Amino acid sequence: MSSNLGTGSGGASPYDDGDGSSNAPLPDFNASSIQLSTVAPAFGISSSSLPAAAAAQPDYLDYDQKGRGTMSTTFTNSGISYMLGVIGGGIYGLREGLAKTPSSRWKVKLNSVLNHCGRHGSSVGNMLGATAILYSLYEGLADSYELDRYTGPIQPPAPLFAGAMTGATYYMRAGPRVAALAGAIGMGAVGGTFAVYSVLGIPYGSKGWLFF
Repeated sequence: MSSNLGTGSGGASPYDDGDGSSNAPLPDFNASSIQLSTVAPAFGISSSSLPAAAAAQPDYLDYDQKGRGTMSTTFTNSGISYMLGVIGGGIYGLREGLAKTPSSRWKVKLNSVLNHCGRHGSSVGNMLGATAILYSLYEGLADSYELDRYTGPIQPPAPLFAGAMTGATYYMRAGPRVAALAGAIGMGAVGGTFAVYSVLGIPYGSKGWLFF
């Protein structure tokens, strides 16, 4: 039986690389770049139990902190408003067409319904669409100038400003008194919506359309 065992001078260890030296780089065990809050859940440790320095906020991809841009919001609000206006005006036109048809004949009644639906649907849709465009532009203007920095406890001021300016602009051709009244109605509509949402516990802007 051979006595050349182990790593003594009489034999070579099976873990030797042959020439007694290694050119392979040593692994880097520096753990300073490891986020403890990232690996903690893998070991069954809650991130909330970590120190404040270790439980840093995770990294997210870049995105628009203020939400959708003004143009995207304008297209969304105007499209939804126009669609709702066409549907609502069309339903009203259907009732008017059936009530005011000059004859009981099917073709005459159908023609009357189509005329009233087209007239009322298009007019209401255009009105709501134009109102939504004005509101979205004024709200984007208020946000771009950070109006909330100057209004103190009145938060958020952008929808109130947009509602007032939309009403005033839409009826400005009727005179200053009518424009001021329309602006007050617009601001009151936004404020009333805020009050109802606060009572019901609904977050502002949760519907994603205008000030709803």
